[in-house]
Amino acid sequence: MTSRRRRLAERRKACGLNQEEFAEAVGVDRSTVQRWESGKNDPQPWQRPKIAKALSITAGELDALLVPDAYAPPQARTNWLADVSSDSDDEFDALELARRVSASDVGKETLGRLERAFDELAMKYPVSPPKDLLERVRKHSAYVSHLMDARMTLAEQRRLYVVGGWFQLLGATLHIDLNQEHAATARLQTAATLAQHAEYREIEAWCYETDAWRVLTDGEYGRALELSQIAQRLAPAGSSVAVQATAQEGRARARLGEETETYAAIERVQRMSALLVPRKGTEHHYQYDPSKALAYTATTLAWVGDPAAEGYARQVIARLAPADDVEKWPRRVASANIDLALALLGGDRLDEACNAAQRAILSGRIVPSNHWRALEVVKAVERRQLPEASDLREAYQGLKALPSGD
Repeated sequence: MTSRRRRLAERRKACGLNQEEFAEAVGVDRSTVQRWESGKNDPQPWQRPKIAKALSITAGELDALLVPDAYAPPQARTNWLADVSSDSDDEFDALELARRVSASDVGKETLGRLERAFDELAMKYPVSPPKDLLERVRKHSAYVSHLMDARMTLAEQRRLYVVGGWFQLLGATLHIDLNQEHAATARLQTAATLAQHAEYREIEAWCYETDAWRVLTDGEYGRALELSQIAQRLAPAGSSVAVQATAQEGRARARLGEETETYAAIERVQRMSALLVPRKGTEHHYQYDPSKALAYTATTLAWVGDPAAEGYARQVIARLAPADDVEKWPRRVASANIDLALALLGGDRLDEACNAAQRAILSGRIVPSNHWRALEVVKAVERRQLPEASDLREAYQGLKALPSGD
């Protein structure tokens, strides 16, 4: 059930704008404004600065206008941990105890534990079912929300906003993996808002980069390019998100058929990633590393039709696949097998291509947001009327039938 945003409409009218004029000022259709004011949709992060400018208000004032009319803050609970499942009670009991014994209501120890917990979850991301990981992210996000009203120093408040932003960002990524669009949008907006309050541009840049990937999977290649370029402008120099956003630009340009610009993006990624100094553990989702550079290059070259994609894809598989134990594959190995299949199809090595595609599909490591990539290979095999087409289609249908997160 949706709730109207009467205050948003009233502010628009106070500025002397009808819905059509407001839509033109923001750069959207009138129907989009209608959905915002009816509460059916939320503005995207990149639209909010234009909305605030059109209404002559601050970002914080806009946040208040976007709260649905029927919203009522939840009543404070003395035992907020009651909803946490028993298997994680110990973790949150420890966090609560650390908070109580510190000098402030939040304290450095609690913040440090939350930051370490985020890093742990970010490192589990490549090998964990999204549905399982999302449950832990939800509980940590709830704990951060619980602390928001506590007494703390300005420095502690900023750290809390930052770690809360990271949890929201990771939650959004998991929602995207599970094709849960509305939840992903809400978390991206919250992550961006927390980042803006903390003046932490790295998280804000990741929000745009993450949304670039989301719209790219929906076939909005031009929009993906635009979002990846915004992310690059926001990203701190030399940061992982600067490299990742550039890699995302390369992917978008490959899908747009802009070959020269695609290779230029790949070259920039390789140059920038060579200068990165790793600060987190291996396979941290928000740290760019050499194996990610290989994986992104493999995908980008496969999309642009370059046979060199095969070599990059094979390197990713050799580095990350522990023997033939599919259960231990990071998701990147499944994606690399899809890239390999596309490259082999381009070279008319059809048997090998079908084998690589079958390995990827049957691995169980392809999340719902990447099903479309597996389907690309299936359709390519079917167009060639290969005898393996029916088996591959059957495997793909089995993949689609799996519950989300399995």
